[in-house]
Amino acid sequence: MTHEHANWEPPLRRTAGPVLKVYNTLTRTKNDFIPRDGRRIKWYNCGPTVYDAAHMGHARNYVTQDILRRILSDYFGYDIHFVMNITDIDDKIILRARQSYLFNNFRSEATSLTQGLLDEVRTSWYSYVRSKVSKGLPSEEVPPFGSEWQAWGELSIKAANKAWKNDALKRDEKFDMHFTAASRAYGAIQVASNYLKAGQTDTELAKRLVDDSADILALSLDKKNGASVTDPSLSRSLARFWEANFFKDMARLHVKEPDTLTRVTEYVPEIVAFVERIIQNGYAYEVAGSVYFDTNKFDTTENHTYAKLEPWSKGNKELLEEGEGALSSSTGRRSAADFALWKASKPGEPFWPSPWGQGRPGWHIECSVMASAILGDNIDIHSGGIDLAFPHHDNEIAQAEAYHECNAWVNYFLHTGHLHIEGLKMSKSLKNFITIDEMLQKHSARQLRLAFLTQLWSSKMDFSESLMTGEVRNVETTMNNFFTLAKALISQAQSEQAAPDGNHRHHGPERALTDELYQAQDRFREALCDSFDTPSAVNVLRDLVSRTNVYITSRANELDVRVVESIARWVGSMLRMFGLGEGDPSELGWGQLSQDGTTSVNREEAVMPYLRVLSSFRDGIRQLAISKGDGAAKEILALCDKLRDSDLVPLGVALDDQEDGKALVKLVDPAELIRTREEKRAQVEAKAAKKAAGQELERQKKLQKLERGSVPPEQLFKPPNIPEGVYGSWDDRGLPLTDGEGKELSKNQTKKVQKEWATQKKLHEEYLAWKKEVQ
Repeated sequence: MTHEHANWEPPLRRTAGPVLKVYNTLTRTKNDFIPRDGRRIKWYNCGPTVYDAAHMGHARNYVTQDILRRILSDYFGYDIHFVMNITDIDDKIILRARQSYLFNNFRSEATSLTQGLLDEVRTSWYSYVRSKVSKGLPSEEVPPFGSEWQAWGELSIKAANKAWKNDALKRDEKFDMHFTAASRAYGAIQVASNYLKAGQTDTELAKRLVDDSADILALSLDKKNGASVTDPSLSRSLARFWEANFFKDMARLHVKEPDTLTRVTEYVPEIVAFVERIIQNGYAYEVAGSVYFDTNKFDTTENHTYAKLEPWSKGNKELLEEGEGALSSSTGRRSAADFALWKASKPGEPFWPSPWGQGRPGWHIECSVMASAILGDNIDIHSGGIDLAFPHHDNEIAQAEAYHECNAWVNYFLHTGHLHIEGLKMSKSLKNFITIDEMLQKHSARQLRLAFLTQLWSSKMDFSESLMTGEVRNVETTMNNFFTLAKALISQAQSEQAAPDGNHRHHGPERALTDELYQAQDRFREALCDSFDTPSAVNVLRDLVSRTNVYITSRANELDVRVVESIARWVGSMLRMFGLGEGDPSELGWGQLSQDGTTSVNREEAVMPYLRVLSSFRDGIRQLAISKGDGAAKEILALCDKLRDSDLVPLGVALDDQEDGKALVKLVDPAELIRTREEKRAQVEAKAAKKAAGQELERQKKLQKLERGSVPPEQLFKPPNIPEGVYGSWDDRGLPLTDGEGKELSKNQTKKVQKEWATQKKLHEEYLAWKKEVQ
């Protein structure tokens, strides 16, 4: 091949884009992301333990993981097999199901307020306070009911509170919750006692006592009768109920369903076989029907390391005990760090058959087994909340590597950061515990997702109302306004269908804006390649929208709508990629929800032709009225303004009058239009009120000035306008000649009074003129 010019050289190839790096908790640094199987990613995500309503901590974790999943699949183009588990058998589930069952039975039997019921509640109260609130009680024995009980109870509450204050640095975060439960129950006992003394024993009083003492009764009833609850369906029913509730919340948050969902109760045979092989490989031992993982043996074996994620937490007794669960026993363990692979079931606990007797899986083993069963001996990504890193995920790694006899079961661990509410860790005891349902009553799913996007996924996040009403609302409003404007401009350009005039619309400003788009796309990719830096990526979109708005304003009727449309479509597609989209994916922008919270038909296609006709009619009427300029024209203009500001606003139609006399037609959320109209009206009213206040101030100043002018200059320096004895004599104009002692005024004094007299003369003339005018 030859070229016309001998010195021709091929253009430089564009350099390769940035490499995707992700923060890997295993290495505690950012690593190049290289899936083992090319474009295919095997991903396991730790699912919830379903025993209660999903809360904002769940939202932070699962929405964030959903965002990362969408970025990898919809932006970077990876094929993902996303597996998530449901923990449907666990100490928390067993306890919650058992306690609810026992409490509900106890409540149904409390048909009247009796001494026996009261004694049982106060005995439970004493046990609860001793175990949960304070060790400094005034007596080991419960005194008889009466004045001694009241004094003892009050002293106990005070002792508990004092014990906490003296030990504030080591405060148990659950203290407030326990103290509140104890105080509420104590008050209920006192009230019930008074009713009983008065001979009132009806069912309502009994139920009230039981309900106010629910927290303390649940524990005492379980301790006394828990072993008698043998129906395994109780745990299964509770788990099924909350699992369904969890997925309803996830759907409302627009979290994509997993490709494969696993439940622990469906994998018990696989768990038993998994544990057997770990024993065979020498990393586990059996004690009285339970099987424990030998952490010391594993940690001292070549090519194995225990606690890869958080080696500093190895000896953390509190974390280890929490990981084992409230129903676990440490009897027979070789080391405090050893954890249960299989738990021998005690009376009142569900069980399955195994070589070691009737039992149930430990918490940590379930994920190792289910992830291995679906994804094999190596996983690209394992994700979950950072609170699971130790011991749960560290134990998972140890179990899986002991089973597969490998030293790299997971390649990348992605942990989402802690969620704090208004600066504090979310806790029922701190009264900042918020369920997903409660939050969605205040903010939309899009707004919550935006809140998570504006924070780094791996960092601690402080969720606050200021974040939602500030940054999140600003981003949402900016994008909504931009898409509305872009749609209106595109619709207007399509309706006009002007004949070619021999002039193109792509000049310097258009080329510059197109370059801005290309640069934004590069910066957007760089941000996402930097371990999914979504805050920076969102800022890239905001900056591009801002620059486009400046271009639209500066170019007016000379703008190239196609450039604006290209930018709007790219920005909208990136927002949809993050999971922020609603409605038809082909629609420009990120879509809108109807007032009932559901997506609706394309409003632009449905109504815009009619609105353009109506707007065109209004344009003609306005132009005619403006050209006539008489009284009737003012009335016509007023009607046009009424159509724009009152009639069309509740329908979600905005007419923006332009310099050429034509209106730009926009479809906007009616609530947003009404809010904007009311804010504008309030600003106008505030401005008018300020102006009126200023005018009134000026009027008062004028009146004061006029009031001063009511005194004739001849009387200005004479009593009663000045005190007696200041001056002694005056000339015929009323100017003082001598002071009160008969001395002639000095030159300076004379000059001063003459100046004041001249000023007063002028004021008096103005006063007389005003007086004549008002009469």
